[in-house]
Amino acid sequence: MSFFGQVYEYVKRVPRGKVVTYGQVAAALGAPRSARQVGWALHVNPEPGVIPCHRVVNREGRLAPAFAFGGEEVQASLLETEGVCVREGCVDLQIYQWREA
Repeated sequence: MSFFGQVYEYVKRVPRGKVVTYGQVAAALGAPRSARQVGWALHVNPEPGVIPCHRVVNREGRLAPAFAFGGEEVQASLLETEGVCVREGCVDLQIYQWREA
């Protein structure tokens, strides 16, 4: 499976109401220095309704200023619909970050 395919499969496992970071996805896939590639994969997400790329934020919990499917406001709205509190374009990773068991 391609790296992009692996990104999509990993992101599909992130539960509603939780987020992961680009670096976290990259590290989970064995490529810890590939956070930007994770971002690009999500930017060209072939199935926006199926692959929940809105659940991926940067290492500080910040939303994507150029969220591919409508901007930061749309990403915030999608997360808030799932119960994630977004304040000033940022998510509290202490509360909402998903960690695989």
